[in-house]
Amino acid sequence: MAEGRKPIVSPDELIALPAVVWAEALIGVRMADSAIRAAQRRSRLEALRRMMEIQPFTADIAEHYADIYAELAQAGAMIPQNDIAVAATARSLGFGVLVGPKDEIHFRKIIGLDVRVLAS
Repeated sequence: MAEGRKPIVSPDELIALPAVVWAEALIGVRMADSAIRAAQRRSRLEALRRMMEIQPFTADIAEHYADIYAELAQAGAMIPQNDIAVAATARSLGFGVLVGPKDEIHFRKIIGLDVRVLAS
């Protein structure tokens, strides 16, 4: 790590993987152009799965989803619905989100969400 840079996630932070993100990752396995590539992708996903819990979409998360959807719709600032599901999962758990630079703008539209961006 470069001197003076803070880690994006500290070792003592809890990490969860929203079920919708797991589903998106599995699509990458299903859409692989070869059985070998599919197996490689699945292997990497299973390694992640062993390190963190997959968080199911619960009734409480659905409440947060509806709130976020309404907030964004009223502001005329809609984002993809899967991103709303990710944000709802994080907000309901009191977690932040870790996103790539291309997704940062979507998540920054959500009030009260801690957004951390992976370096490009």
